[in-house]
Amino acid sequence: MASNPSESSPPDTVLVVDFGAQYAQLIARRVREARVYSEIVPSTMPAAEMLAKNPKAIILSGGPSSVYAEGAPSLDRAVFEAGVPVLGICYGFQLMATTLGGKVDNTGGREYGRTQLTVSKPSSALFEGTPDEQQVWMSHGDACSAAPEGFAVTASTDLVPVAAFENEERKLYGIQHHPEVMHSTYGQQVLEHFLYRGAGLSPSWTTASIVDEQVAAIRAQVGSKRAICGLSGGVDSAVAAALVQRAIGDQLTCVYVDHGLMRKGETEQVEKDFVAATGVQLKVVDAADRFIDALAGVSDPEQKRKIIGREFIRVFEQAQAQIVAEAPSDEPVAFLVQGTLYPDVVESGGGTGAANIKSHHNVGGLPEDLEFELVEPLRKLFKDEVRMVGQELGLPDEIVHRQPFPGPGLGIRIVGEVTRERLDLLREADAIAREELTAAGLDRDIWQCPVVLLADVRSVGVQGDARTYGHPVVLRPVSSEDAMTADWSRLPYDVLARISTRITNEVAEVNRVTLDVTSKPPGTIEWE
Repeated sequence: MASNPSESSPPDTVLVVDFGAQYAQLIARRVREARVYSEIVPSTMPAAEMLAKNPKAIILSGGPSSVYAEGAPSLDRAVFEAGVPVLGICYGFQLMATTLGGKVDNTGGREYGRTQLTVSKPSSALFEGTPDEQQVWMSHGDACSAAPEGFAVTASTDLVPVAAFENEERKLYGIQHHPEVMHSTYGQQVLEHFLYRGAGLSPSWTTASIVDEQVAAIRAQVGSKRAICGLSGGVDSAVAAALVQRAIGDQLTCVYVDHGLMRKGETEQVEKDFVAATGVQLKVVDAADRFIDALAGVSDPEQKRKIIGREFIRVFEQAQAQIVAEAPSDEPVAFLVQGTLYPDVVESGGGTGAANIKSHHNVGGLPEDLEFELVEPLRKLFKDEVRMVGQELGLPDEIVHRQPFPGPGLGIRIVGEVTRERLDLLREADAIAREELTAAGLDRDIWQCPVVLLADVRSVGVQGDARTYGHPVVLRPVSSEDAMTADWSRLPYDVLARISTRITNEVAEVNRVTLDVTSKPPGTIEWE
């Protein structure tokens, strides 16, 4: 069974206590944007356990509950009496107020969305240097009507007499609005005032410090043994492999399974550019014929996913067995590198307890019974931080800023049976779309742009004064932060026109280009 090594937090850690907020991860990200390390913990964590993490500051998130509701989340008063600076946001602000003797009422007055905040104490720790009148983002029903004894009221709104308070001596601060969302004009500045002035932290958590910290941790974990990494070509596995290679050099072997379902040029990019940038030992397994043969005659999308996942596991196991057999007896292969990110850890319960190898982005997941210990150097990082670490390690921009791509590859972007000929058609159409988006400077403005081949559909067209009966392709440009929700990207018409013209001119058997303008929900990002 795979296991996770114990972890120690960086010296300066801010705990974000999650009370069921939709913005908890965003708060943690904003703290990190201030170059201070943060971790999310559940509100159910005992106070003693929170304080045992030796946090330099604690932020209490918002949440959907009323502080007076039966079963509403609570917090041990010991957190406020431990001498650790605390910032309460929205629900966290109201919980701080009631716990310390203030008053919160259900007045019937609600504030949702953009709200004007009046700062009554411009010299306050949180608001100094910001305007007396500023736009903030509110989302609450209950309102604080009286601050706890010893707290100074620092801001209000038309409906809320106590919209912020602070006790500078005890380093306790509270605000009703959400500083973490971009609609709060001075929100990041307010957060940074808490971190730098209220908690006395310094902005020292940088990509260089992350690399140094992880290299040391990997060396301590792996020692003289060896590790393998399933390299998918995506940014997560690439950065994880580059970090481990920086730490242990030739003790790492990467396995790249070419299933024949990648986009144009991506296999070559892994084989040449990634190796050149990192010096990693790479074992490439050409299994394209095996995958395409296994997919013959299959049109059902779920069946295609299962076949691709099954074949990937088999090919990887064979490569892994060969690497293990060839390893010196005094340097056994004992570790498996994975590109697990911090949102994966949070969404799976914070990474506590035994962890199986999860279903990963590198295709359908690896076997759960692999006898390896996990090396997960990215498990503290968000996606944008992974990209910054990749740049710090010198990885090519084409890998660092690669758009998300599904593990089953183009196999699930062909609606219908997967054949070599259809893959070639889709590869060319996809390459044209990517080239034009890059030329227009738009490929970082969108989350991704899947190109879908409707292989089982034919449409009538006219090309070269002749009637044609070709395939349509679908462009699916979407904007998103986390892929949980998405909206279609409003690309300029001239860019769409160039993509359409080039595809219909240069890709045989494609005579129609369509645009998918569906949000998620109700539609998914991928078609299959």
